[in-house]
Amino acid sequence: MGQLERLVLMAEDELTQYSTDARKIERLRPKIALSVPLAEQRQIRETLLAEMPTDAIGQLVEKQRQTVALPLWGIAGLSMLLGISFIQPLDLLITIAAGYAAIRVQKWGWKLQAKRLVIQTLDDIEERIKNPTKD
Repeated sequence: MGQLERLVLMAEDELTQYSTDARKIERLRPKIALSVPLAEQRQIRETLLAEMPTDAIGQLVEKQRQTVALPLWGIAGLSMLLGISFIQPLDLLITIAAGYAAIRVQKWGWKLQAKRLVIQTLDDIEERIKNPTKD
């Protein structure tokens, strides 16, 4: 596993904690600063920026993944009700497809959020190197 994947996994672990982004960055900063050399941090940051979506849908999924997936969950639930009520196998297949799509959208959004958190943390580290303060 490369450094990039490891940092994204660390960020995903931080996303599971209920706290502000500033607190998540605060907890990630020492882990990244001590384990990844500065040159590699800059390279990882550039790689992550290149991977981040620039289109409207990708940015929407990054910021509002649950909102984007909600209609898919609704379609899956409604299809399940109709499939069971009217014994329609096609509706049950739609349930599976919509559920799968909703899960994929949420996973994609989760990864994008984790990558954004790593970028923000790397930016914070860079800022603290340029402007050291007494903490």
